[in-house]
Amino acid sequence: MLPICDLARQYQTLKSDIDAAVAGVLASGHYIMGPNVKAFEQELAAYLGAAHAIAMNSGTDALHLALRALEIGPGDEVITTAFTFAATSEAIGMVGATPVLVDIDPATFNLRADQVATVISERTRAILPVHLYGQPADMAPLLELATAHGVAVVEDCAQSIGSTWSAPGQPPRPTGTIGTIGCFSFFPTKNLGAAGDGGMCVTADPRLAERLRMLRSHGWKSKYYQEILGVNSRLDDIQAAILRVKLPHLDPWNLARRRLAARYDRLLADIPGVGVPGKLPETMPVYHQYTVRVPDRDRVAAALKEAGIETQVYYPYPLHLLPIHATLGKIEGAFPEAERACREVLSLPMFPELTDSEQDLVVAAIKVALSTPAGIH
Repeated sequence: MLPICDLARQYQTLKSDIDAAVAGVLASGHYIMGPNVKAFEQELAAYLGAAHAIAMNSGTDALHLALRALEIGPGDEVITTAFTFAATSEAIGMVGATPVLVDIDPATFNLRADQVATVISERTRAILPVHLYGQPADMAPLLELATAHGVAVVEDCAQSIGSTWSAPGQPPRPTGTIGTIGCFSFFPTKNLGAAGDGGMCVTADPRLAERLRMLRSHGWKSKYYQEILGVNSRLDDIQAAILRVKLPHLDPWNLARRRLAARYDRLLADIPGVGVPGKLPETMPVYHQYTVRVPDRDRVAAALKEAGIETQVYYPYPLHLLPIHATLGKIEGAFPEAERACREVLSLPMFPELTDSEQDLVVAAIKVALSTPAGIH
């Protein structure tokens, strides 16, 4: 089976360095928030050009604690997309705020700023764009709205590390450094992935950085002296050591993903019914997923599985139709583009070590699947 992401293949390319890094941590006896965590925070901050980087134990905690740091809570609203992983809205609910959902741009799958403008209110405390699949969202109008209404911008960068967005006439800026706080995930399948969970918040605001450091470690600045209600969200030193080994390889890996994405674009261009990912001209995506639209998606996915090719559907349900958001009162048809995406999207194998011949097999299997009438196998 050709996997959608081959973590074992990546490990083999870095095995000696990763093994040595893990052994070094085990020998040191510093397993949680040790020297590798501090070093990784400094190295990632330098990579992103961020003033402060605060490690967490997951991307979900990064989102949750970002909202906590901004003192968002009950009675407040946070605007985000209807088409994303549930952790995005889960973090909003965890602080007691209400998610206000908007529909997506069908080309980029990211939230539409014009729809944000229609729902922003005096209860809005933050706009939370998701750079889905590694495609940066349209940030210029979101920043304008946030400035005009005095609200924060919290970037969900779980899938976008290394991607950039450019304001008109300005140099590219890494996602995560554009808004008030950027939130990253190091789940193993991410472009920069650990061997377990991990996350990071980055910010230019020293006050928010200090509050985030307190929140992740039981609410204290000095040990055992809790000043605010915090949580235990400390990154393991083994995960930080592995991420330090991988960080220098991130740019070459992302370059390989962009090359593979461009090749997919060319190979799929002449297949009727297949919609390839769009991108904004001012962005440089990193293709955490290469996600197409296909007719009769589930049949195509089954045909590829039969051909030995793994695919995934990210995501089969829009947020407003999940049981956890029933209280929002949104019914089917509320966000038609998000709902259509959930019926049509299919993520194909995408990882830096994917070979051209493997990619050719994927495209050939899609051609066969779409040329075979339904009901014939």
